[in-house]
Amino acid sequence: MLDTALEAGVSPETYRKIESGRVATPAFPTIAAIADVLSLSLDAVWAEINRPEPALGQGSSRRARKQLAS
Repeated sequence: MLDTALEAGVSPETYRKIESGRVATPAFPTIAAIADVLSLSLDAVWAEINRPEPALGQGSSRRARKQLAS
């Protein structure tokens, strides 16, 4: 996590806040920089954040999917 933050030019604290959801609307350049470091296209990021949540008891939660992606 520290390496990703530093490589993206984002403070580790800001990165943690984004990852945990404490920053509701991070700046586009910040997301673009993090996506680039993680070799993710912005289209892939957009698709993931707009994915419908499964009903309770069906599949994994958004938090679990996010942890798997890390």
